[in-house]
Amino acid sequence: MALPPLVSKLPDVGTSIFSVMTQLAQECGAINLAQGFPDYDPPLALQEALAHHARTAGHHQYAPMPGLPRLREAIAAKTTRVYGVPAPDPATEITVTCGATEALYAVLAAVVHPGDEVLVLEPAYDLYGPAIRLQGGVPVYVPLPAPTFRPDWDRVRAALTPRTRLIMLNSPHNPSGAVLSASDLDTLAEILANTNVLVLSDEVYEHMVFDGQPHCSVLQQPALRERAFVLSSFGKTYHATGWKMGYCVAPLALTAEVRRVHQFLTFAVSTPTQHALADALEADPTHDQQLPAFYQPKRDLFRELLAESRFELLPVPGGYFQLARYARISTEPDVVFAQRLTREAGVAVVPVSAFYHNGHDEGLVRFCFAKQEATLRAAAEQLKTL
Repeated sequence: MALPPLVSKLPDVGTSIFSVMTQLAQECGAINLAQGFPDYDPPLALQEALAHHARTAGHHQYAPMPGLPRLREAIAAKTTRVYGVPAPDPATEITVTCGATEALYAVLAAVVHPGDEVLVLEPAYDLYGPAIRLQGGVPVYVPLPAPTFRPDWDRVRAALTPRTRLIMLNSPHNPSGAVLSASDLDTLAEILANTNVLVLSDEVYEHMVFDGQPHCSVLQQPALRERAFVLSSFGKTYHATGWKMGYCVAPLALTAEVRRVHQFLTFAVSTPTQHALADALEADPTHDQQLPAFYQPKRDLFRELLAESRFELLPVPGGYFQLARYARISTEPDVVFAQRLTREAGVAVVPVSAFYHNGHDEGLVRFCFAKQEATLRAAAEQLKTL
């Protein structure tokens, strides 16, 4: 007997553009500046710590569901050291997750009910909308206008309704690198003051803010912190995206709800990796504070190399992505241009329309500059021929 047709929950969603462009880069032998991962290794001490805990210490069984206590304690100490705020309680306010992606999904699954509205500042990472919809929620998109991609708080205020459950923030912003200021967070706190709206703050690029500016975390705004889930990524901080390690900081009641989902989503994450990260945080507590000085020269070099090209480069206050207009090269839609760039110029990029729920095309592509200098120079030489 034939099975009934499967009704998709996401019939309009295909394979992620990041996977598509990476596969195309591999097929064409192109330099991959599309997907956001480094082409260099994590710190040697961290690799050695992982080897020790896997080979010698024998940490091969499940870790506690919320994460190793020593890792959560190290995260709490880091939070106070970096942001100058009271430490979250390691026992009840920190959860170690399988990357920030799992943390984000667990938060949405925990708090979004059918019919709830979630404000998404767009362009936005392509996971946000589908993850909301899978919970029966309704994404409500508030545009971040190019070229600054700064929030229009009046539009955010106007988008709130009695059905609004959550607002999603991302700073430094992917794809633009725009950063929120302390004033922005104060304004949002005022907007939400008499509501029950929660905040999900995706801060995975928190340690990549440039030109001497600080990262302003939601954890530093008391009125927001009490209603917020703040997500961080060890993968981004330690150049180890494939390790899929992140964490969520939230008040006790919110953490309890995240853990209800987390325990049935992944239960626990890699035990030897958690031990290795705890070692790294204890042995070199300033690693994260060295990242602006590590990434800013890469940003500056890439911009200098492309100054001779026909791309128009947008500012990059944070993160490790460079947006560029290509109007002086082509009038093609950004998806078509990105594919042709990969095939003909040998450099893979991401079309920025992929960050819009309706495919809105600003004539922009995104480069990742988290690469070795030789990679950036080779890519720039090919891009300058256009």
